[in-house]
Amino acid sequence: MPSGVPKGENCQVDMDSKAGDLFTAEDAHPTGTGGTGILAKLWLPKGFSASMAKEWFDKRRLSIRPWASFVDQRKFSKPRNFGDLCQRVVKNVEIYNSNYTFIFLGLILYCIISSPMLLIALAVFAGAFYIIHIKSLESKLVVLGRELNTPHQMSLAGAVSLPVFWLAGAGAAVFWVLGATLFVIGSHAAFRELEGSDMEELLMESV
Repeated sequence: MPSGVPKGENCQVDMDSKAGDLFTAEDAHPTGTGGTGILAKLWLPKGFSASMAKEWFDKRRLSIRPWASFVDQRKFSKPRNFGDLCQRVVKNVEIYNSNYTFIFLGLILYCIISSPMLLIALAVFAGAFYIIHIKSLESKLVVLGRELNTPHQMSLAGAVSLPVFWLAGAGAAVFWVLGATLFVIGSHAAFRELEGSDMEELLMESV
């Protein structure tokens, strides 16, 4: 009797197609993003994608000025006056903005790695948001008559993980990162001498 079960090569083709469906990331989410398999569970919030983050990171990485020149002690000196100080800060922030960005990210990473409790707090927040988001995909989450969108879900996850962040001293960590960033970047921008080409641009702008 004929059977509906595929045999031979057809069976192999079907298995391959199923494997492809498992990891595809198309047309799974109601908004048109996501996947029908494992990747559907890893759907990112609307308005954000890994490709966007990678593109931003690559642009920043490519625009980094050479670190050897960035830290060359021979090119540091005391500003002549307040006007010279302001010119250096404005121009150096414009020139080395990508270097400063990676310094900021490095300080954040150092702060997180050096604080196990902060790592736990971030894991709790990520886990809470993931669970809430997955539940919202299965069925709409409504609170006080309003459906929870992605920002509301992140706020709810933050409220759930707030006690852990408080125990981890997240507030002190944020102030430390901001203070260290302002000190490092401010010091470099104020004492790093401007190149000859930079001075020419400043003279052209003043004219």
